[in-house]
Amino acid sequence: MSILSENATSADNQQERQDYYLGWIVGFVDGEGCFSVGIFRNRILKNGWQVFPEFVVTQGAKSLAALEEIQKFFGCGRIFINTRYDNHREPLYRYCVRSRNDILMKIIPFFRKYPLRTSKQRDFLRFATIIGMMDRRVHLTHAGMKRIAKMVEHMNRKKTSQYLESSETIRQTPRVRARE
Repeated sequence: MSILSENATSADNQQERQDYYLGWIVGFVDGEGCFSVGIFRNRILKNGWQVFPEFVVTQGAKSLAALEEIQKFFGCGRIFINTRYDNHREPLYRYCVRSRNDILMKIIPFFRKYPLRTSKQRDFLRFATIIGMMDRRVHLTHAGMKRIAKMVEHMNRKKTSQYLESSETIRQTPRVRARE
């Protein structure tokens, strides 16, 4: 009987360690992560615009090991170095996942199962919706791009989308007459 109770305790400890680790990832991303979607001009593409989703976690050089641990956990993405020119004395590292497939198959399922606990959860939900729209190829139409651009405006810094301000978008938007 003592062997069973020791195994149960060991299994409980292992589960506690796993829960702690998963909670650490969620908390770390809540504090240092970002779900962003950029919309950029790309004249090579048929509609002239590219939707660029990205999951990013940033840290200074002293905490590079934390980013490496997150990269190892997700099994995707890359770590980039950015030289800083602000008040910090160390380089800034960014763990980035840009592959739509990795975002769809690894990042989104994880954060659906283990939700963020700050306002960043709203950004994640918009991000996941946009990725779903892209998977359904909605972003290839003018109307779809416009919907995505409006969602992007409500994420992170909440600035006006370059896509919505472009002359092509304004020209393609049907004008609505005021009721007389």
